[in-house]
Amino acid sequence: MSSSWLLIAFLVFLLILLIKNIRIVPQAQCYILERLGAYQATWEVGLHVKIPLVDKVANKVSMKENVIDFDPQPVITKDNVTMQIDTVVYYAITDPKLFTYGVDRPISAIENLTATTLRNIIGELELDETLTSRDLINTKMRSILDEATDPWGIKVNRVEVKNILPPEDIQNAMEKQMRAERERRESILRAEGEKKSAVLLAEGRKEAAILDAEAGKQAAILTAEAAKEAAIREAEGEAEAIMQVQQATAKGLAMLKQAAADDAVVKLKSLEALAKVADGQSTKIIIPSEIQNLAGLVTSLKEVSN
Repeated sequence: MSSSWLLIAFLVFLLILLIKNIRIVPQAQCYILERLGAYQATWEVGLHVKIPLVDKVANKVSMKENVIDFDPQPVITKDNVTMQIDTVVYYAITDPKLFTYGVDRPISAIENLTATTLRNIIGELELDETLTSRDLINTKMRSILDEATDPWGIKVNRVEVKNILPPEDIQNAMEKQMRAERERRESILRAEGEKKSAVLLAEGRKEAAILDAEAGKQAAILTAEAAKEAAIREAEGEAEAIMQVQQATAKGLAMLKQAAADDAVVKLKSLEALAKVADGQSTKIIIPSEIQNLAGLVTSLKEVSN
């Protein structure tokens, strides 16, 4: 009876020991397995069983991309300006074995390597170049760190300069310079606006003068055309009047001819015309002899009738 209990207890112990040595590796992780203190294998995603008391899991490595935000590091530029720069490093583990056995405390190693690389790069740049060359700094640091961490099984994907903090007096000088630059740009923009406004006003006056000149020219043309038309109509009226006078004269002559007027009638008409001439302002009148005889004849006829 006791032997059966011992067998059952032994089987239970083996079952518990087997269960405790079963490992399930989750997604995006790798386990480093050591056997008797030496590297044995790298377990990837799935179910694994290790030998009790012989094998052990030495390290659990995450294969995800990791981010390290380092504290600001004091660096000195080429023109001897000390500033604080903090960086962010994005890395991923490509070889869990190298990551486990390649370097002791790999995160601390990356931090120190980042600090020294940053000092070397900034030492070759002046202050203005440092403030405007973030992309250049990021590219150089990523290249150097990626090459240096390759034996550690680490791939540096990106390096970003997070903040660049110059000394306070440099910041005040930069703010004053930036304020002066903004004021200068504002003055230039205001001057350009006033210049454009003056040009537009001058162009407006020019166009107005051109329009006024064209309007005056058009008015003069219309006035000349009107005067020309009036002169033409006046000349036509005078010509019509002369024509009518000539026609009336011709009709009168025709009527005299039809009436068979003799010389006495003609002379009488001449006398009437002379009477009209005498009504003018002339002081001396020359009377033809024919009219004088006619005048005497008229006087004689008047006496006889009386």
